[in-house]
Amino acid sequence: MVPPPPGEESQIILLPPGWQSYLSPQGRRYYVNTTTNETTWERPSSSSGIPASPGPHRSSLPPTVNGYHAAGTPAHPPETAHMSVRKSTGDSQNLGSSSPGKKQSKENTITINCVTFPHPDTMPEQQLLKPTEWSYCDYFWADKKDPQGNGTMAGFELLLQKQLKGKQMQKEMSEFIRERIKIEEEYAKNLAKLSQNSLAAQEEGSLGEAWAQVKKSLADEAEVHLKFSAKLHSEVEKPLMNFRENFKKDMKKCEHHITDLRKQLASRHAAVEKARKALTERQRDLEIKTQQLEIKLSNKTEEDIKKARRKSTQAGDDLMRCVDLYNQAQSKWFEEMVTTTLELERLEAERVEMIRQHLCQYTQLRHETDMFNQSTVEPVDQLLRKVDPAKDRELWVREHKTGNIRPVDMEI
Repeated sequence: MVPPPPGEESQIILLPPGWQSYLSPQGRRYYVNTTTNETTWERPSSSSGIPASPGPHRSSLPPTVNGYHAAGTPAHPPETAHMSVRKSTGDSQNLGSSSPGKKQSKENTITINCVTFPHPDTMPEQQLLKPTEWSYCDYFWADKKDPQGNGTMAGFELLLQKQLKGKQMQKEMSEFIRERIKIEEEYAKNLAKLSQNSLAAQEEGSLGEAWAQVKKSLADEAEVHLKFSAKLHSEVEKPLMNFRENFKKDMKKCEHHITDLRKQLASRHAAVEKARKALTERQRDLEIKTQQLEIKLSNKTEEDIKKARRKSTQAGDDLMRCVDLYNQAQSKWFEEMVTTTLELERLEAERVEMIRQHLCQYTQLRHETDMFNQSTVEPVDQLLRKVDPAKDRELWVREHKTGNIRPVDMEI
């Protein structure tokens, strides 16, 4: 920055308090508020102390969602909007000052893990990607404090834990079915063994036939339970174990991908802060040398000012470059976060539906087992209804009689 030519000193007098006029290296006049460091190409109003009309860099940005404009472009961090607009003003050199709306931008945004978001106080009705659903993609951008006070956990980490916990629950369900299968197998084994027991095997007649059928029904029931246990293994337990066998490996790959993007984002954010600090230092150095020029004119001071101006311009260009890289990294991370959270949501819905279907298969097999068990008892019921004590007595007598001669009385 250089002071205005002598012929324009009257313009400085008419400027509002706190404003100064300068010329860019290309000879274009601009104005700086020395209090707020605000810059504008438009002449400030003498009555209000602010530019009479919005400058080219004052653009109205759409509402932001999770740190991004509704149009889908990344929202700039506190200084980004001003820096990018200065590119479009036609002056290839930076003005060498920080953003005019710096304080206001910091109030309207909040930075969480190097990511800029709309401030909750300024965006009470933040737009959601899925406003009619409790979707993962809208509610896991910030961190959550550990209830035990052991730090915080990123929202994405919570989603990963949810998925890993679901996989563990699925494994435990399959183990539960495995225990049920063991019970069925042991039960069938005991039933088959009992059916071979010789107790009461000497019973005869229609009751003997019914008793033999009772023992046979145990063998039939044992076969039913063996088939039930085999179907439980093939149609319930095994699918629960095999479903998404490589799930953990896929989650690790996904976690590493998002983590790498977050590291890159943090690196870009640190570069922006470093460049912003460097620009501030260059601006301060330029301001000091400009003040020295006002006090004492010398060729050396003029050279120092030119050199300081070049460094300030370069620092501004570096800041814009860092801001662009940061926005690109944030945009990439945002896209990957949305895509990944929606995929995790889909996988969770798929897991729940799969388990529901196989538990329904379990209940269906259980109903079929009861039906087959009932069929093994029906022959027993039929024979028990045919038990006839009189017929049994007749059959026994015929087989075991010793003769029908009755004793007679003796005569005297």
